[in-house]
Amino acid sequence: MSTARYLALIDLLRAQGLPAQRRRSDTGFSGPGYHTAQLSAADELGDEDAAQRLEMREQCVAEHEALLAVLGDQWGEPQVFSLWSVLERSISGEEIPAPWEELSAGFDSLHIWRADGRWVAVGLALENEGASYELLAVITEVDPP
Repeated sequence: MSTARYLALIDLLRAQGLPAQRRRSDTGFSGPGYHTAQLSAADELGDEDAAQRLEMREQCVAEHEALLAVLGDQWGEPQVFSLWSVLERSISGEEIPAPWEELSAGFDSLHIWRADGRWVAVGLALENEGASYELLAVITEVDPP
């Protein structure tokens, strides 16, 4: 996907109503107060060779940086929201609202903006040793914990 397609998908999700119950969508999951969209992803179990997977991962990192730049031009500098303490609080038994608890299990941090009454978050998860990656966008009315 290209940055233009990512932006179009983010705008589409921002315009959609939010469901009352969690459900699978064409792009990821939606639930009470949020939509997620997996923009790009790969795990270790693909058919590609290591060099090709590394190239795909580097492309995803470049797409993430381009998306952040365009969204920053649109809404200003993002907040970098660390999810480490959210994960720790969740593990300790504190109830963390969706989608933040689920995000904390897969992402170290997110870049977030407040736009038109909703949060727009973009995250990039990279496995340190492998070629796994995930680029995700989240639209939510639920304030970060």
